[in-house]
Amino acid sequence: MATDQGVEVAEKVAVKSDQKLRKALTFQDLFFLSMGGIIGSGWLLGVAGGAYLAGPASVISWIVGGIIILFIALTFAEIGAAVPKSGAIVRYPSLAQGPFTGYIMSWAYLLSAVSVPTVEAEATLSYASIYIPGLFHTVSGVSVLTGEGIGIGTLLLIAFFFLNYAGIRFLGRFNSVVTWWKFIIPTLTFIFLLVIFRASNFTAYGGFVPRGMSMVFYAIPSAGIVFAYLGFRQALEFGGEAKNPQRDIPRALILSVIAAIILYTFLQFAFIGALRWGPAGISVAGDWAAITSAKIGSAPFFTELSYSGIAALVAFSYFLLIDAWISPAGTGWIYTGNSGRVFYGIAADGIYPKAFLKVHEKRRVPVLSLIAAVIVGFIFFLPFPSWYLLVGFISSATVITYVIGPLALHGFRKHANELKRPYRLGGASIIAPIGFIGAALLVYWAGLTTLSWLYSLILFGMPLFFFLYGPSKLKLSKAYSYTVGVIGMIISILTLYLAYFYVLYPSSTQTLTQNMTYFLIIWAVELVTFLGITLASQYKVAPQFKVYFKTSYWFIALLYISYLIVYFSVFGYPLISNFSSMAPLIPFPWDTIIMIVVFLIIYFFGLRANILTDDLKAIMEEQTTGGL
Repeated sequence: MATDQGVEVAEKVAVKSDQKLRKALTFQDLFFLSMGGIIGSGWLLGVAGGAYLAGPASVISWIVGGIIILFIALTFAEIGAAVPKSGAIVRYPSLAQGPFTGYIMSWAYLLSAVSVPTVEAEATLSYASIYIPGLFHTVSGVSVLTGEGIGIGTLLLIAFFFLNYAGIRFLGRFNSVVTWWKFIIPTLTFIFLLVIFRASNFTAYGGFVPRGMSMVFYAIPSAGIVFAYLGFRQALEFGGEAKNPQRDIPRALILSVIAAIILYTFLQFAFIGALRWGPAGISVAGDWAAITSAKIGSAPFFTELSYSGIAALVAFSYFLLIDAWISPAGTGWIYTGNSGRVFYGIAADGIYPKAFLKVHEKRRVPVLSLIAAVIVGFIFFLPFPSWYLLVGFISSATVITYVIGPLALHGFRKHANELKRPYRLGGASIIAPIGFIGAALLVYWAGLTTLSWLYSLILFGMPLFFFLYGPSKLKLSKAYSYTVGVIGMIISILTLYLAYFYVLYPSSTQTLTQNMTYFLIIWAVELVTFLGITLASQYKVAPQFKVYFKTSYWFIALLYISYLIVYFSVFGYPLISNFSSMAPLIPFPWDTIIMIVVFLIIYFFGLRANILTDDLKAIMEEQTTGGL
């Protein structure tokens, strides 16, 4: 067992803050928080993204993506019931494998959580652009927000903050009412679109799989499909504010995912069947790749209902313009609260300042954490001023942290079997590795561009660990901590710049050999930096802290093996415009088969990295004394 008095003190501070949070959420509240997180912009825009990448086979993408998320949710159901905490997902990695691995995952999760309110604001404005001109303009073939659009989006983020500031009891009740609306409108949309349904759309125009099977899997993380399902985690994130978390969290998680699979599969099915190319603004019938840039890409269901020519359907389409404010906004305010609890959770791990743990005495919410979430969310308008540009990044940054669920499940069973487990997952020895491999594949299938952004930003976040945690908790010298922190930050910025201009968007004269050379240099520099800082820190710290760095090597392997293989696959250089006509070095599905084997091996190394941390020991003591 690792011994770190700094971590232990931080956990005691977190316990006091946890106890101040209002325990007001019922099962219905938790279920509606998860469903409210699920039914957002994904249902309004995800069907167009899916059709754009996979055509009619996008129906399969929704089913496969939902099943993978269900396996992941099953593992979190057990640990969520055993350890119900606000900001849960960023606290589980630290509980299971210590602060370094925990922080790397927490940082990745934070990047995704704080950007969701931004993407929901973008979705709202996408539909609003139908009747409010000047919100978007086209840059390099992609519709992105104008300065005016970003300004209105910022006002939406501020509104999300005040809904959370009103308190968890108000949020839970208000969200339940809104979620009923969010159930009814998509269901009616599916039913109405069946009136203009054409089965021939599934077989004509290139057949059922017009762009190849690889695009069916690429669509899952890249088209907004996984993004739509990610809301299931809200029952976990608000678990510390539930009345009966041990009983209600598992039910809310599992039922919300099952309901979402059914709803989204039917909606994609109806969207494909109701598609009419000319009225949709697509000049060439069967041009699936034109969907997101055409008129129908901004408002898929509204467009289909509008061109139906049936008065009742046209009248109903205007309800979607109302829902375009309600559904994304409903998800946006939930994720604003979620983002605040992510800051809260990282502070509970002892890494971010204790100020983020401060709970408002009257409102009983972490106010400073909510403010930080809004500020960082605004920043994401700048590099990702479009829904379609941001969802792939969010999905991968979130899902990469989900690999801890299957590992923590077994880690908690081994090292903390005394934890109360009102829900115990049957068949965990099979379900857990499937969930782990599924989560890792969702990241891999996101493709080269998303992984380049994600891995550089993960490296960019490492300095904060050394600036804030290294000297005070691990007793590393300030000179060492600041040096490695600055090195990590500089290299992450440099490699992201080089990847953007020399790999992802190269000059028209660049050859594939040159592109490969640039990529391999960037990959090697990032890997050596990440691995070098980890090894050096393991050598520098006191013996009792060395284990905190040893537990991270499986995760570094997962990051950089997948990054290397993806470049040479169909999800790599063939997606770069210069080389789109070239066959991948590792064709599909062999690349995916290789990664399944690699991820399975990494899974077993990840299991060995589980330890009895002081965080986890403090949780067991808390349960023993009646804190849960």
